[in-house]
Formats: sequence, C-alpha cells, structure tokens
Amino acid sequence: MGILDYGAVLLFLVVMVVIGLYSKNNVKSSEDFYVAGGKVPWWLSGISHHVTGYSGVVFVGYAGIAYATGTAIYFWWAVNIAIAVALGAVFMAPRWPRLRKALGIQSPTEYLRMRYSTATQVVVAISGIVSKLIDVGAKWASIGILVYGFTGVPIWIGILSSAVVSLIYMSIGGLIADLWTDFAQWVVQTVAGLTLFVGTILHLRSQFGMGLFEAFGNLPEGNLCIMNPGRGQGSVSWTLLYFIVVFLSYNGGTWSLATRYISVDNAKDAKRSAMLSAALYLVWPIIVFTPMWLGSIFVPGLTQAEASNTLYATLSKMFLPSGLLGLSLAAMYANTLSMCTSDCNTISAVLTRDILPIFKKDILTDDKKELFTARATTIGFMLLTVVVGLMQDSFGGIANMILSWFSALLGPTAIPLLLGLLPAFKHCDAKAAILSTLGGFSVFVLNQAHVLPAFEADISVILPTAVAFVVYVGIGLINQYALKKPVPQEIEDLMVHLGKDD
Repeated sequence: MGILDYGAVLLFLVVMVVIGLYSKNNVKSSEDFYVAGGKVPWWLSGISHHVTGYSGVVFVGYAGIAYATGTAIYFWWAVNIAIAVALGAVFMAPRWPRLRKALGIQSPTEYLRMRYSTATQVVVAISGIVSKLIDVGAKWASIGILVYGFTGVPIWIGILSSAVVSLIYMSIGGLIADLWTDFAQWVVQTVAGLTLFVGTILHLRSQFGMGLFEAFGNLPEGNLCIMNPGRGQGSVSWTLLYFIVVFLSYNGGTWSLATRYISVDNAKDAKRSAMLSAALYLVWPIIVFTPMWLGSIFVPGLTQAEASNTLYATLSKMFLPSGLLGLSLAAMYANTLSMCTSDCNTISAVLTRDILPIFKKDILTDDKKELFTARATTIGFMLLTVVVGLMQDSFGGIANMILSWFSALLGPTAIPLLLGLLPAFKHCDAKAAILSTLGGFSVFVLNQAHVLPAFEADISVILPTAVAFVVYVGIGLINQYALKKPVPQEIEDLMVHLGKDD
C-alpha cells in the first residue's frame, strides 16, 4: 500500500475515536450506555443490525468458500439470513422493545430472571459468554489476516491495533457510539465495495475481453449453482439446517442483534429495522461476493485455505487505485469493529446487569458505579476475546470457529432465550431452560471429544440445537399435559403484553 492508502486507514480510525469521544456527552447512565435510552431511529437500528451481522470473516473465511465452491454461499448464507430476519420482523423483533418497556431491561438476558429463575439467567448468560469468546475471537483473527494480506504487517499487530481503537470508542461512548460508527462504517464499506465491484467488471473487459455474465459462464464446473450436490456446506441439508441457526442468531440469539431491537422506541420501529436489514442482506452480498466468485479467473489455482488468507487483498491490490486500496482495508476494519464492539457492549450488559449483581448487590443502586462497571466489563471481555483471536489456529482456523464452534454453541443458549418470549412455550419452566442449555452444550463437548459417532458437518452444527429444543419442548409438554402444572400469572401477563400491538 502507498502513503494515500495508509492515510485513508488512519483517517478512518481517527474518525471512529472522534465519534466515541463525541458520544460520551450522551452517556449519563447505564441505560444510555447499553440501549441509548430506547430512542434509536429505526433506520439507524436497521443499518446497524445489517453491519453488525457480518465481519471480516466474510472477506477471509467466506472468501475462500466463495472461491472454491461458487455461488451457493449466497443462498445458504445471505438469502438464509434475509429470510430469517424478514420472518423475525413479524414474529420476534417487535417483542424486544415491548420487553424493554414492560420490564425495563437493558440486556437481552435480563428478563430470564423473571421468566424462569435466577439460576436460569446465570446458566444461559455464562454459556452465551463462552460461545461469544469464540465468535469475537474469530473476528479479531480475521482482521489480523486481512491487515497482513494488505500490508504484510504481522497478524498479531492487526489484531491488537483494531482492538485498541475499539476499546477507546466503545468503552467511552457505549451503544450510541457503536451505532454511529456502524453508520460511518456502512458508508465506507459501500464506497469500497462498489469501487471493487466496478473495478472487477472493468478488468474483465480490458484484460479478458468478456462481460460479467460471460465471466460467470467461465467459472469452474459446479461453481454456478444454488445448492451444492451431496452433503456439507452449500448442500440442501446444510442450507435448511443452517437456516435454523441463522433464525435463532439474527433474531436475538446473538445478543448484540437483539440489542438493536431493544433500543428502538416501539414494535413498529423494530419491524421496520428488521425489514431494512433483510433487504440489505438480499442485495449487498451480491456486490461483495462477485469479485470472490470470479477470483478463479483472476487468480487461478488457489486452494480454499490460500484464498481465505490472500484472495480479497490480492483482488483489491489488482483493481483499486492508490487511496481506495486503503479505503478497502478500512471497510474490512469497519465490518469487524462493528461486530466486535457490539458483542462486547452486549456481553458487558449481561455481566453488569445479570451476573455481577448476584455477588455484589449494590452495583445497580448507583448510576455512576454501574456506568463504571459497564466500562470495566467491556474492556475486560474485549481483552479476553483478543487472546482467543491470537490463538485461532488452536480452534481449527477462522471458518471452523464460526461455522463449527459458534454455530453449534449458539442454539443451546438461544432456545430458552427466544422461545421464552412466545406464548406457545409458556409451559417451559426453569428446569426446561437449564436442562436444554446444559444438554446442548454437553452434546457439543462430547462431539468435539469424538465420544459420539462421527457426523456430517451439517448434523454436527445442528445437533446441539436439536437436543436443546427437544429437551426444552419435551419438559414443557410434560408440565402441561402430564403434571398439569399451572403457568404463573406474571408470565401469562407478560405473554399478553408481548403480543399486543403498540
């Protein structure tokens, strides 16, 4: 990269810090820090939900998958998410702001104490924190690899530099800083992504004498398909089973995404926010993935692992002029910082509002003390995720961390969290929630330890979620029909409130 490129990256990082410092004036309490006072505009929430939904992993691990397997990734990843979020706009998103108004929650897991029990809240919260360590760590690793691909700087420097910037603006400005930096990042990634997309088309014409559609026709056999044949990533079974994981994740199982809905004013705004995010997921990944799909024409002969580490940086160097190359790297920073800071902010809320008050009850009695704890837990969790990111090879690489570890661990915590909002599952009590979470995690551990029989990739990913669902629903049915256990009146009232139109 040239001086202009480094200047673009530096300017971007400075803007992120300035936004954080400016946002500090709007943070007077933990409610401001965690949910921006419940006054976030729906369009800002929707853009943030979209930007927060993917990171540099898309440009590293997923770039390798797109290069090796072709267009199927758009359907099993992007289209799956778009459909899941659109369905969630009807069934799930409106319940989050209603929940905030009903119970005054500031973290997605805070309501679990009332819905189930304190023990349930602790089990789900701690389990979710463990899975998020893996997820956020993978995202730090992805930005380190991208920085290395663009600049040759060691991976650990890329990880630490991005973490330091995130620590500054996130710990100072809270959610509102995160939302506005998401918007700035969305602008940056849109400019960079469109520039690379246009550069790809121009290069096809000037160097290969072919148009875009002709280029797709020249992809390796099997790379131009909706579903991959057989089993594994991109197959029909993988796509359908992965949809379950995606639905749970993007409608609140990933806590930072639930926070985007919690922080808007009402259910109508939450629906709008979700629909905007769904529309962006249908359109934008086509722009992002096109250069990766055509990578086999520009940079033939790479393995999937090689493409994961070098493809996007190589294409950017080929097609982007000086200055815009740095902007492209800044866009990678943008996606990753957005996801990591959002997750750290939400985990901090869970720690401060749900876990620590069990041991130190006076945390929530003083706004200044709670705000100090909020910032301290944000910093502490972020540092732990950086350590995990530096150890990414121990988990089998970035794509494996996201698709095998986090996807498998998500379901057991999301099942009681999300289904607990729906009246159909009101008979599922604390026992159902705790045993389903522990059961799902146990299956994952036994599978990783090779105690269970070897399963295909799609089965391995969904098995912990399936077990958690069966246990949760099974105990609920026993409570309802065998034990005829009555539902507490406060839960009945909550279900009615969550289903009401504003």
